[in-house]
Amino acid sequence: QLQLVESGGGLVQAGNSLRLSCAASGRAFSSYTMGWFRQAPGKEREFVAGIMYTGGHTYYADPVKGRFTISRDNARNTVYLQMNSLKPEDTAVYYCAADIYGSGRDASNFASWGQGTQVTVSS
Repeated sequence: QLQLVESGGGLVQAGNSLRLSCAASGRAFSSYTMGWFRQAPGKEREFVAGIMYTGGHTYYADPVKGRFTISRDNARNTVYLQMNSLKPEDTAVYYCAADIYGSGRDASNFASWGQGTQVTVSS
């Protein structure tokens, strides 16, 4: 399994941008599909974006399509989430997760998780 550490969260005004990073340690990072999830207060954890272990195919939850971009740098063992045009409803703790040879968005399939980073968007 990978060990994951997120960074880059903070407080921003609506309409602004943030870039989250997730640094992974462990073997075979390139074999893992990486995902970003988020959990707002009083709500269940939800899928945000994923990037496949092969080919770099990306996929997104509908609420963030066109605003968020997930990418990965296998040489740096890092995955990123560029968040543009942020809205107050994007406020949540954001988690990075890893699923070896995975292909989906079900949180139960992701075996490795980071500790989370808080994103707060003010109106």
